[in-house]
Amino acid sequence: MLQAIAIDDEPIALEVIKNLAGQVVFITITACFANSFKAMDYLQKNKTDLIFLDIKMPDITGIDFLKSIPNPPMVIFTTAYSEHAVQSFELDAVDYLLKPFSLPRFLKACNKANELYQLRKNNDNSSAASLPIFIKSGYEQVRVDPGDILYAESVGNYVQFVLTDRNIVSRLTMTEAEALLPVAAFIRIHRSYLVAKKQITKIEKRSAWIKNKELSIGEAYIRDIEKFIKNE
Repeated sequence: MLQAIAIDDEPIALEVIKNLAGQVVFITITACFANSFKAMDYLQKNKTDLIFLDIKMPDITGIDFLKSIPNPPMVIFTTAYSEHAVQSFELDAVDYLLKPFSLPRFLKACNKANELYQLRKNNDNSSAASLPIFIKSGYEQVRVDPGDILYAESVGNYVQFVLTDRNIVSRLTMTEAEALLPVAAFIRIHRSYLVAKKQITKIEKRSAWIKNKELSIGEAYIRDIEKFIKNE
């Protein structure tokens, strides 16, 4: 069951999301917020898998809200404005719902979130790191040993997987790439970088080194890096 919250400054919009989510068997709305700062406090204290997030709010935009959360849950944007669609997908949003949206369209977005959740759940163990994965590149499904992957980099609408002996480019978002790889073996260090933990040779204040390649560490991921260092 996906634990979800909804954030929107319009009470009617929150009611619509609650009613629609009530018809989706694998999602439960645990809280609704008209105030995004109260939502931030809730997220720090409660496990949340998915956020239904409005973009244009009076105190902080949904875009800025998402950028401010370290290691954020999955997000489905809900908005009356289409001009932020490209930016939302650059932030790895699962989907972008334009108000007013129907139950079938809402369900399609929820199904995408559930597919990602199940994929992550299946990969959330150390034994998964030894299993091969298949990465779609063009018309091919390329078999890859996760142990051969140095890092993945977001490049426009694609993700480039940098391996020890080659590169593979796939039309994926970073969220989809992250779900594809075993979570125990990889760590997100930047909006654009997902790296193999065992391949990190050096960490500086705002950089991680993968062999001789320097990659930036994003502000939102510093805490995760610090936890990784302490647990090593």
